[in-house]
Amino acid sequence: MKILGISAYYHDSAACLVIDGEIIAAAQEERFTRIKHDPGFPCQAITYCLAEAGIAPQDVDHVVFYDKPFLKFERLLETYLAFAPRGFSSFVTSLPVWIKDKLFQKTVIAHALKDLWGKGVDWESRLLFSEHHLSHAASAFFPSPFESAAVLTMDGVGEWTTTSLAVGQGNTLSVHKEIHFPHSLGLLYSALTSYTGFKVNSGEYKVMGLAPYGAPTYAKLIKDHLIDIKDDGSFALDMSYFNYCTGLTMTNAKFDALFGGPPRQQESTLTQREMDLAASIQAVTEEVVLKLAKGIARSTGQKNLCLAGGVALNCVANGKLLRENVFERLWIQPAAGDAGGAVGAALGAYHIMLGKPRDVPKGLDGMKGAYLGPAFSSHAITESLTRCGAVFTTLSDDEVIEHTAQALADGKAIGWMSGRMEFGPRALGARSILADPRSPAMQKLLNLKVKYRESFRPFAPSVLRENVGAWFEMDVDSPYMLLVADVARDKRRAMTADEQALFGIDKLNVPRSTIPAVTHVDYSARVQTVHRETNPRYHRLIQRFNELTGCPVVVNTSFNVRGEPIVCSPEDAFRCFMGTELDVLVVGTAFLRKAEQHASLTANYKENYALD
Repeated sequence: MKILGISAYYHDSAACLVIDGEIIAAAQEERFTRIKHDPGFPCQAITYCLAEAGIAPQDVDHVVFYDKPFLKFERLLETYLAFAPRGFSSFVTSLPVWIKDKLFQKTVIAHALKDLWGKGVDWESRLLFSEHHLSHAASAFFPSPFESAAVLTMDGVGEWTTTSLAVGQGNTLSVHKEIHFPHSLGLLYSALTSYTGFKVNSGEYKVMGLAPYGAPTYAKLIKDHLIDIKDDGSFALDMSYFNYCTGLTMTNAKFDALFGGPPRQQESTLTQREMDLAASIQAVTEEVVLKLAKGIARSTGQKNLCLAGGVALNCVANGKLLRENVFERLWIQPAAGDAGGAVGAALGAYHIMLGKPRDVPKGLDGMKGAYLGPAFSSHAITESLTRCGAVFTTLSDDEVIEHTAQALADGKAIGWMSGRMEFGPRALGARSILADPRSPAMQKLLNLKVKYRESFRPFAPSVLRENVGAWFEMDVDSPYMLLVADVARDKRRAMTADEQALFGIDKLNVPRSTIPAVTHVDYSARVQTVHRETNPRYHRLIQRFNELTGCPVVVNTSFNVRGEPIVCSPEDAFRCFMGTELDVLVVGTAFLRKAEQHASLTANYKENYALD
């Protein structure tokens, strides 16, 4: 049975191919189109998935869309009626789009498939639809290593649901409780994201990274006025402060007055107020997540918990949930946002709609380390780099490991493209920028000269799984960089009285540990454990770096610059390498040094990259 899952038309479009219950391939459309968060129909992701499996379009038994458009339209219509006439401007803005495309999405998707594959198959008869949060729940439970588990999904909104509690058992998922729109933890977080001057649906992780620079001085104000939190984690928002039901913005003048002024303008200077707001909404989010989890544990008696939905990407909240020991084991879908809905749609159709049995995945889980995207042969890499005008040396695999580990030890910043591309928002050692975490200057260097992004943004450590307990205050699997833990106490650096007195961004340049490039200002780190079973080459590289330096940790950040998707192809990798201050590029077994590239080519790429 071959099932293609699709998410599209909102943000982060993606496709996933499942054959007989096994995830074969998955990719986001943005990686191919180079349009960040591309919402369009995922033509190239679909084409890749079928090519990876070596099957023809007519071999696909079902195509499953990740949500139900009619239910979404029902929410739009009922929201307008509930708030009328205040919601009229929002309603009339969205109505033409719904009538033209979204309301008749079955026909739209069928036509898109015919345009992609031809008219030889009646695709409407093979097309299925899954509810949005059921797709999230299926993506969380079915690839997990558990026979049974509680399943918590939290995001902005699907059709009606914003938060759901389900229990997974074998090949079934039963929904026990839901919280409905407009009451949404994800939308509350997005409201504060917008108010602090970042973009909704992409800037939430910046707010999470900014939070440790502030104090939660507004947390009580948020709980007193914006959100009523019950003991079991259920909640309701006071909608008089929000505009997303009736207007084209997240918040209103009453919200501005509550926090003492208008929102921060994008790209303007960050102040202590934004840092404190970030710390406050982060604290409130953690409180809700913990109470929800404790309520679920009490009501279900389950020992395992699975998470998905955009809020599940809040790795700080996940880390606190882990440390509370509410559940014995925790598993989080690496593509927890809408892209992962494609995985859940396909698996949900296979197990729930078609009733197919489920085997609990062997190894870590059923996501295969999230290495589900395209890989490129040595021949394809050589052809691509030659066409780009690159100067490179082809090495043996052992030589690549040795040269790269030595370059890291020498303080070089390295673009690393190896094997199949990751699925989801995190680079996990297949499309990564790597560096030495022991360097006090590396965080600032990478942010300003390589990533071209805000200086406060932290970097994550990749650590050998067998060494994680010695370097961080955790000793569990974290292969998807979705858990935050503190750096081990014996690796921390004691701060002087003057350093402890610093506030805000002034804290940034104070080294906190023996691995300062991956230690945030609160001594925390977003940990990725690297496993020999899922990425043996990356494991070997860090192992060799450890032999050279005594440090089994490397800086790992996504191989892209601000505003650009993670690289996919050798051409993408070379373009990013040449347009930034990276020193070395590794693409498969091709090894490139910036100093050896043609000077005219380097200048041209930097100029063009700066213009993009």
